[in-house]
Amino acid sequence: MPSKSYQRIRSDHASEVAEDYVEAIADAISERGVCRAMDLVKHFAVTHATVNNTIARLQRDGLVVTEPYQPIDLTAAGRRLATQSRKRHEVVESFLKAMGVSAATAATDSEGIEHHVSKETLNAMKRVLADGWPSNP
Repeated sequence: MPSKSYQRIRSDHASEVAEDYVEAIADAISERGVCRAMDLVKHFAVTHATVNNTIARLQRDGLVVTEPYQPIDLTAAGRRLATQSRKRHEVVESFLKAMGVSAATAATDSEGIEHHVSKETLNAMKRVLADGWPSNP
C-alpha cells in the first residue's frame, strides 16, 4: 500500500497540468482579452494536439468552456482554481526571494514547488513573509 506522502505527490501531479493551464488561460485573457489554443501551444511549447487533449480534459472536468475554433474561457471553477494557483505561486516565489534566491531562479523553482507545497508549509511561508524570520525556529 502506498504511503500517504506518495499518494499526496501522485494527487499533486494529477492536478499540476490543470493548474498550469487554467493559470495560463487566465493570464492570456487578462493580457489579450481572449485565449486561443495557439496561445497555449506557444506558452507551453507543446503540440496543438497536446493542447486540444488537455483542453478536452479540462472541459470534461468543468474548468473551461470552448467550441471548435473558438476561444477558450474559464468557468467559475476554473477561475477559482487559477486564482488559488496564482496566489500559491506568488507566496512561494516571494518566499524564495526572501531567502535570497535570485528572481530568475525563484520564478523557475516556484513553478514546480507551488504544486507540491502543503497548506501547512504555505501558511508558514506566509507567516515568515508577514512577520519576518523567527529568531529560534
